[in-house]
Amino acid sequence: RCGLAAGRSYSGGGAYPSVSLTCPLPGVPKAVFAAAESRERFETRVTVLENGLRVASQNKFGQFCTVGILVNSGSRHEAKYLSGISHFLEKLAFSSTAQFGSKDEILLTLEKHGGICDCQASRDTIMYAVSADARGLDTVVNLLADVTLQPRLSDEEIEMTRMAIRFELEDLNMRPDPEPLLTEMIHAAAFRDNTVGLNRFCPVENTDKIDRAVLHSYLSSYYTPDRMVLAGVGIEHEQLVECARKYLLGVEPVWGSGRSRAVDRSVAQYTGGIVKVEKDMSDVSLGPTPIPELTHIMIGLESCSFLEDDFIPFAVLNMMMGGGGSFSAGGPGKGMFTRLYLNVLNRHHWMYNATSYHHSYEDTGLLCIHASADPKQVREMVEIITREFILMAGAVGEVELERAKTQLKSMLMMNLESRPVIFEDVGRQVLATNTRKLPHELCALISQVKPTDIKRVVTKMLHKKPAVAALGDLTDLPSYEHIQAALSSKDGRLPRLYRLFR
Repeated sequence: RCGLAAGRSYSGGGAYPSVSLTCPLPGVPKAVFAAAESRERFETRVTVLENGLRVASQNKFGQFCTVGILVNSGSRHEAKYLSGISHFLEKLAFSSTAQFGSKDEILLTLEKHGGICDCQASRDTIMYAVSADARGLDTVVNLLADVTLQPRLSDEEIEMTRMAIRFELEDLNMRPDPEPLLTEMIHAAAFRDNTVGLNRFCPVENTDKIDRAVLHSYLSSYYTPDRMVLAGVGIEHEQLVECARKYLLGVEPVWGSGRSRAVDRSVAQYTGGIVKVEKDMSDVSLGPTPIPELTHIMIGLESCSFLEDDFIPFAVLNMMMGGGGSFSAGGPGKGMFTRLYLNVLNRHHWMYNATSYHHSYEDTGLLCIHASADPKQVREMVEIITREFILMAGAVGEVELERAKTQLKSMLMMNLESRPVIFEDVGRQVLATNTRKLPHELCALISQVKPTDIKRVVTKMLHKKPAVAALGDLTDLPSYEHIQAALSSKDGRLPRLYRLFR
C-alpha cells in the first residue's frame, strides 16, 4: 500500500507529500503511551526523614510534575500572635531568598523548566507548590527549600505586602459576591475567638504591626520539619527522597533553630452564635445588568472532623442538599435534583441563591447554607432555610440518596484528574494522618452510606446551637433566639415556624 501511495500527489502534504496516512512518518520519535500497571504503582508512598519531615509521592503518567511543601500552620494557630501573619506569609511567598535575589529571579529559574509557582494559606495549612518539567526536580526542590526556610523578608517586600493586603481587604468589601466574607463571619460565629474561628484575613489595624521580627517569631514555632510534608505527583519516590535529603535535611532556617517552640495545640470549641454586619448592598454591582440589592444569610451547625467516620455521610448530605444561584453556571439541569433546588429555588422565585457548604478540619466541621434575597423578604428566607435543616432529619429516599452518592463519586474522580488537585490531596492527607486513602477506597466508603447514617448525623447536628452570619440590610432579620427556637423544632411542622418568625 505504501508503494501505491508513493505516486500520488497531495496538495497539503507539507514535508511528507508522498507518505501514506497508513505509514509512520520517517524521523519521528516513537510515541510513548501510558500503560496499565498494577495497583501498587498508584499507591501513595511515604518516607519519614531523620528530622521528622515526611516525603510523600504519587505516580502519574506525564512529562510534568507538581511538587510542594505543606506546613501545618495557618490562621487557627495565631492565638498567641498578631492575627494576619499567615495572610502576610502567603503574599510574601516566592520573594527573595538566600539564593535568589528577587521574585523575578525565581520566576526566570522556573521558566527554564516550564514551571509556575503558587502559595495558598488556609485556616490550618500553608502550601507552597510548583508545577514544572519532571526533569527539573532537583532545581524545584532546592527552590522550595529556600523559599520556605531561607526567605529574606526585606523591609521593601514587607511594605509591598502591606499595600497588597490593604487593597485585597478593600476589594473584598466591594465584591458583588460576598461568599468569602460570609465564610469568615460564619466561622467567627461558630467558633468564637478560638482556632478555626480566628480571622483568616489580616485585620487592617494589624498591617502596620507585622514586621520581620514578628514573622520570624511565628516561623520559629511552626515551620519545623515535623510539621511539614514534601509532596510530589508525577515523579519517582526515590528521586524525591534523595532531593529532600539534599536540600531539607540538616538545614538551619534563617530564623535559627535553637529557640523554644510555643505551638498552639488547642482543640476547636464550637460555641454557636451570630455575627451581623449592616451594610448598604444597593450599589455593589452597577452597570447595564446590575445585581439587585440583596441581604445574605448563612446558617450553620457543627458537623465533624475529616478524621471521623461520619465525615463521609456528611459529605453525601452536603451533596444531597446541593443548590446554587438562580443562574448558576454549568448549563441547564446541573444539580437540579438537589433539595435546595427542588424545595427552595424552584418554589420561591424571589430567592437569588441557596447553596450548601461543608467545611471540615482536623478536629471539627461546619455544615452551612447560604441564602440571598431582597431585604424585605429576609424573615421568610430564614424561615425557609431553617425548615430545610429540620427536614434533613426526615425520610431519605433511596433514589435521592443514590443520586447524591453517584454525584459525589463523580465529582471526586473528576477533580482527581488534575495533577495539582492530586498533589493537594496527597499533601493534606499525609500531613493529617501520615497516610492517604486512595480514590477507590473513598468511593467504597461513599457506596456504603445508608439512609440511617444520614438521619444519625443530622440528629446529632441538630442538637447544637446554630451559627448565623448576616450581611446587608438586616431590618427584618429575626432574632438569634427565634432562629435557635425554630431549629429546635425537630418535627419540622410549618405552623410552629410561622408563629416563631411572625
